[in-house]
Amino acid sequence: MSDAEAVHPAADDVVDLLAQLVAIDSVNSDLVAGAAGESAIADWCAEWLADRGFEVTRLEGRPGHPSIVAIARAPGAGPVLMLNGHLDTVGVEGYDGDRFSGRIDDGRLHGRGSFDTKSGVAAAMVAAARAHAEGALRGDLVLTLVADEEFGSTGTVETLAHLAEAGIVPSAAIVLEPSALELTVAHRGFAWFEVEFTGLAAHGSMPEQGVDAIAAAAALLRDLDDLRQRLQQSEPHALLGHGTVRVSTIEGGTDAATVADRCVLTVERRTLPDDDLDEVESQLRELVERAASTVPGARGVVHRLVARAAFAADPTSAIVTTLAAQVEKVLGRPARLRGEPFWTDARLVHEAGIACVVIGADGGGAHADTEWADCASVRALEAVLHGVMTSSGVSP
Repeated sequence: MSDAEAVHPAADDVVDLLAQLVAIDSVNSDLVAGAAGESAIADWCAEWLADRGFEVTRLEGRPGHPSIVAIARAPGAGPVLMLNGHLDTVGVEGYDGDRFSGRIDDGRLHGRGSFDTKSGVAAAMVAAARAHAEGALRGDLVLTLVADEEFGSTGTVETLAHLAEAGIVPSAAIVLEPSALELTVAHRGFAWFEVEFTGLAAHGSMPEQGVDAIAAAAALLRDLDDLRQRLQQSEPHALLGHGTVRVSTIEGGTDAATVADRCVLTVERRTLPDDDLDEVESQLRELVERAASTVPGARGVVHRLVARAAFAADPTSAIVTTLAAQVEKVLGRPARLRGEPFWTDARLVHEAGIACVVIGADGGGAHADTEWADCASVRALEAVLHGVMTSSGVSP
């Protein structure tokens, strides 16, 4: 038996492969200081794919956060299909049970990342290897197995830049995120802002001599409540409902006897596909200025931390209809379309001009204290992806 066979079993069963991926600790070190990061799992996947005839490139623009680009060449010319899945996971503090066991119990495979989203990565790898070995690919296939989706999405940014520099232009893409084998064709965007109010400290017995930054923050909280109500009363998106706004952190004051000269809030806005992020920021700035004006002498400043736009696919695009046809073929029922409240790397793929859609396995416990993937759905996902890869219908 060769070393490769010893490391990678000859029988490429998707559930077996998922168990091996789950056994590799790939907690994102940007989320958890000192965590393992993606190096070990990226190297493992790179070797597995190289063993099966893929052209493999390892990218590591940020040390400790490598991503893999693997290409399977088709026998003839055809549309290029890209599959994107992330290798990193969230942390395991407080996880209930063996975090990296890959244990199967009652049809469920357990462990951190099993659902989000090593199930999708495993299905993509096995489907791609099978289609490549059969010589059944209708066009070149690109797998991007990326780092850092759970924090900054730098892996997808890096792999898209690499493909552009190499002149590789995918006609369509599938982004692998948990979806219970439904097609996610829209998701919300998000924007995080830090709002800082400053005032003037004074003795608590003489508040009139100070400028209370917390009072200005309180005025903003009232205005944000009004904004929340307006968002809820607006016309809902068919799949995503309404946008949201909330304050996620607040810090201010020094002690009980002093007028607060500083108060800092973190504000989160979840946005819809028609929302413009610059307009969202401008709206918040107006509210902050108005809140500061209610406290003479107070000042308010807004800092944009991170902002990512929402995603909406064309439900009539070739990749959506092709994927829907394969889901119906495998499951024996029409495919269901859905929207997600959370953000995914599909937006980055969409911004690169690539038609895309999101799909993944069934399961539960993403970011929770137990996590599992439904084994039957992982097998079904592998069959669906294989069907798309060997179909001629992914051209835009």
